[in-house]
Amino acid sequence: MTVHPFLFVHPSDELYGADRMLLEMLAALPKEQPTEVWLPTDLVHPVAPLCAEIAALGITVRHVDLPVLRRAYRAPGALFALQRRCRAFARELRLVKAATVYCTTSATFLAAAVARHVGVPCVVGHVQEIWTRGDRRILAPLARHCERLVAISSPVAESLTPRLRARTSIVPNATPEPATRTPLDDHAGPLRFVIASRWNGWKGHRTLLAAWDRLTTSAQLVILGGPPPSGESVDVHAMVAGLRRPETVSVVGEVVDPSAFIDAADVVLVPSDQAEPFGLVAIEAFAMGRPVIGSAAGGLRDIITPQQDGWLFPPGDVDALVGLLSGLTRSEVTAAGSEARRTYQDRYKSESYAVRWRKAVFDQ
Repeated sequence: MTVHPFLFVHPSDELYGADRMLLEMLAALPKEQPTEVWLPTDLVHPVAPLCAEIAALGITVRHVDLPVLRRAYRAPGALFALQRRCRAFARELRLVKAATVYCTTSATFLAAAVARHVGVPCVVGHVQEIWTRGDRRILAPLARHCERLVAISSPVAESLTPRLRARTSIVPNATPEPATRTPLDDHAGPLRFVIASRWNGWKGHRTLLAAWDRLTTSAQLVILGGPPPSGESVDVHAMVAGLRRPETVSVVGEVVDPSAFIDAADVVLVPSDQAEPFGLVAIEAFAMGRPVIGSAAGGLRDIITPQQDGWLFPPGDVDALVGLLSGLTRSEVTAAGSEARRTYQDRYKSESYAVRWRKAVFDQ
């Protein structure tokens, strides 16, 4: 008897938050489940791609003309290319005869409509974004083609329409147990901070560096990441060069695995100017026993308990961030790191995620 595959449709081939969560989903699948992952062809292939991680798991991964909703495709001419991708995707779907199409982010929800059109029996959507009013106008009609939805946080679920919320399960993100980690008790000297994210315009690099420029402490800052493949970005190198004390900041750039840098730091920063749908790097920090300073909006408010496993400040509030950065003591950081580790063990381990995700996807 032919067993048709469980097909994941994913909009990028990188190793950022949504990409790493796809790896968690793949690990959570029943071992006997035939699986394929389709990745897009319309982005520059990165140096350290997601596809290599998927292939290492022994899972079939292909690059296909996917109908991914990107801001760049809003131009009239680009819409014709998107229509062409829809037709190409439909042809591929008819050949593979998938039993389930799993759209891993809202950007792939056009694929849900195509999958229904060609008769795929089950379509599931994973919502990893907080929808704006404009998003709802575009995405809600597409999401109705999904018989069930999975949201990564309560703010994400609350951003959906009431009709869609009725078929939505909330499954918070998770992260694997670190291979190694250094206790904060072993750290000494000036506090070391790290920020690990894409250099999108809304990720808070301007706010962070404006606050950093006002510090008089001997603290050190490490900046990981790089410009996004599309959308607004910030010139981190130029901003650091303009600081009064640029020698206190190290711009490392893109790394395959940020864990060594998190382990070397005392505190992880997530200073986003807009609400984070979740904030995966925050729980990665917690797994390493590192507290987090984050903006008090979106998913970070669900993750961080202020003055216990981290600290929150109003998004974009440079004064408040200066107060936090300059006022922390090593003893406070060490105590918060211990609480952060407990929070991870209680709420964000991969094993717990696998159980919750399988229930949301298969047991309804």
